Amino acid sequence: MTTTTESPHWFKSSYSNNGGNCVEVAANLAAAHGIVPVRDSKNPNGPVLNTTTDAFASFVTGIKSGEFGTA
Repeated sequence: MTTTTESPHWFKSSYSNNGGNCVEVAANLAAAHGIVPVRDSKNPNGPVLNTTTDAFASFVTGIKSGEFGTA
C-alpha cells in the first residue's frame, strides 16, 4: 500500500495587501482530508491550527455576515 502525503499550499486573501496581521490557509487539503490548516502569515514556521471544513465554513460565513464586528 502506498501512502501519499500532501503538502499544504498556503495562500492568504487578496485583501491582505496591507502587510498587517494576516492568516494563511491551505484549502487544498479540505476535500481529501476534511481539514483546513490555518497559520499566522508572519510566522510560517510557527504553529498550525487544523480546523474542520465545517468549522472553517462557519467562520467564513460569520465574517461575511459581520458577526464578529469590525476592527
